[in-house]
Amino acid sequence: MLTDLGGKELSILKISTVGATVLKQKAEPVKVIDDKIKELTKNMATTMKAAGGLGLAGPQVGVSLRIVIIDFGYLKYEKAQSQGDDSIEDSFNPQALINPEIIESSGEAAISEGCLSVPGYRAEVDRFAKIKAKYTDIEGNEQTIEAEGLMAIAFQHEIDHLNGVLFIDRISTLKRGIAVKKVQKYVKNIKENGDNIESALYG
Repeated sequence: MLTDLGGKELSILKISTVGATVLKQKAEPVKVIDDKIKELTKNMATTMKAAGGLGLAGPQVGVSLRIVIIDFGYLKYEKAQSQGDDSIEDSFNPQALINPEIIESSGEAAISEGCLSVPGYRAEVDRFAKIKAKYTDIEGNEQTIEAEGLMAIAFQHEIDHLNGVLFIDRISTLKRGIAVKKVQKYVKNIKENGDNIESALYG
């Protein structure tokens, strides 16, 4: 049983996959950061870690609110590794971003992306190389952050979710059709084998 620091039991939430209506809806802004929102963000972080993801958005767990969780620990580690710094360890450090918004962007980048809501499929997507974003943290403080590389792409990917956009919506119609079929087959196989789909997603 997983618990938070206060001893409250944490939950692994069901991750919505391609075809779920909530993934195509524009999420609503969070108006008040109350105990329910804080509990949701903790459960989202638990779910993201169990699923092996770097980010998770509200709609992916069936909640149409503008909430994103990003593992800042892994992204910091990834950046250090790319700069040849082996002194920083990969430590899980989930951060909740409430009502995030990209306010500046520049450059071009493209990597092979995966998604917990599109299991079993990856594709290269065109993104901005650098971004500046603003958001409210879980304590209600306004924050801004500048990001590049993987972190910038993570922000764009997760904010897309809040606008009802999946990464496969940014590839060709032909590739998208192939992606949907692969995901449907993947999910069917997981269910037929009696596995827990949340623990099997690594994209």
